[in-house]
Amino acid sequence: MLRRALLQASTRGLFSSSPLSLASLRQCSSSSSSHNSQISNDHFVEHLDDTPQPPATATISIDRSSLYHPPEHSHESSADSELVKHLKNIIKFRGGPITVAEYMEEVLTNPKDGFYMNRDVFGAGGDFITSPEVSQMFGEMVGIWAMCLWEQMGQPKRVNLVELGPGRGTLLADLLRGASKIKNFTESLEIHMVEVSPALQKLQYQNLKCVTEDGGDGNANKRCVSTLAGTPVSWHATLEQVPTGLPTIIIAHEFYDALPVHQFQKASRGWSEKMVDLTENSSFRFVLSPQPTPASLYLMKRCKWAETEELAKVSHIEVCPKAIDLTQEIANRIGIDGGGALVIDYGLNGIVSDSLQAIRKHKFVDILDNPGSADLSAYVDFAAIKHSAEEVSEDVSVHGPMTQSQFLGSLGINFRVEALLEKCNEEQAESLRTGYWRLVGDGEAPFWEGPDEQAPVGMGTRYLAMSIVNKKQGVPVPF
Repeated sequence: MLRRALLQASTRGLFSSSPLSLASLRQCSSSSSSHNSQISNDHFVEHLDDTPQPPATATISIDRSSLYHPPEHSHESSADSELVKHLKNIIKFRGGPITVAEYMEEVLTNPKDGFYMNRDVFGAGGDFITSPEVSQMFGEMVGIWAMCLWEQMGQPKRVNLVELGPGRGTLLADLLRGASKIKNFTESLEIHMVEVSPALQKLQYQNLKCVTEDGGDGNANKRCVSTLAGTPVSWHATLEQVPTGLPTIIIAHEFYDALPVHQFQKASRGWSEKMVDLTENSSFRFVLSPQPTPASLYLMKRCKWAETEELAKVSHIEVCPKAIDLTQEIANRIGIDGGGALVIDYGLNGIVSDSLQAIRKHKFVDILDNPGSADLSAYVDFAAIKHSAEEVSEDVSVHGPMTQSQFLGSLGINFRVEALLEKCNEEQAESLRTGYWRLVGDGEAPFWEGPDEQAPVGMGTRYLAMSIVNKKQGVPVPF
């Protein structure tokens, strides 16, 4: 994931559709889609015991001078963090190793010491930067996608807009600002944030400029409203908690990559699950399970979806049961209530081999080094998402994946960047150019004239976009 700072350019106003004219940006836009969608997004582009004792009746004297005197107990803190102690205790209590998925889940979402739970991990001062933090244009383009889908649904009067793992809330904030003049759309929205981190919930509340209103009957009817567009906002720990019965638009941007994966390695006895165990000196290490594990059922499912030639090429496979289960929950909901889901993440349209990585302060580190101090993520298996959705519901269709560059280009990001450049100073213009390249470019920006180590690197081809929609709504823009 790319880790960069937020842009400060203005985010208000309708989306412009004037052609891109800067020579440097023409070079950049070669990585984005060459065919901007003109189906239904044109007007959108424009517009967390002292019991007493009896007296002694006899006295006995004992010589203790030769007895062993243990050293006094030390109250100094151990070198291990609380999370490390917790992980080691789990392994010792079980008398054996834990799965990589269990390790990953504890590291990221342990209620007390998980990486995401009690701090802001995003932005230049955090551990990584996501696309919404790179440029306001990302949230605006996702907003255009959501408005187009809403239009294809027949412009319903009430819609659930759900974001899974909203980070700071930047994406939805930019979406609401950009769509604020499309009143029919914003007035239909009921926003649901699926977020487990109390710290991030507070940031989302602030960035969506929320206020808590009294419904007139005391605390029971208080509700939260984003003043960006007057839309009600609520928070949930899981997607299951989001009310059903309304058409639903779901956004999952860089959410799937944080779901815990099980890793399997081809050994002499067949596929064996990789586990996390302790060495004799109580440090973490990887081992292979000597027998099949429960996750082997998901491995078998994934192998059935793969071609024989694809399986023959890999000696490691990552499977994500939570991704499969979540996708099927999404597909069921969309199949019944209508709507659609947008998944944007870095990954592959096929089997993922050995991609789990740890990032601390924008640098890759060892996965087992000081757990809880670094983000853990893995490539998303987009082919598994597609198969999972299609397997569970006949009422949905899956579209994509396409590259992020194609997705944003087709929604009009080229036109939007010029509209913003016309209204900003030179410093803001430089941020827009580099932000644009990071979103749609491939590799280092050809126009960069600063220090090589600071050159913006494009994520346009490394990130993929996929959509799951109710079949009744047709093919979603821009797929």
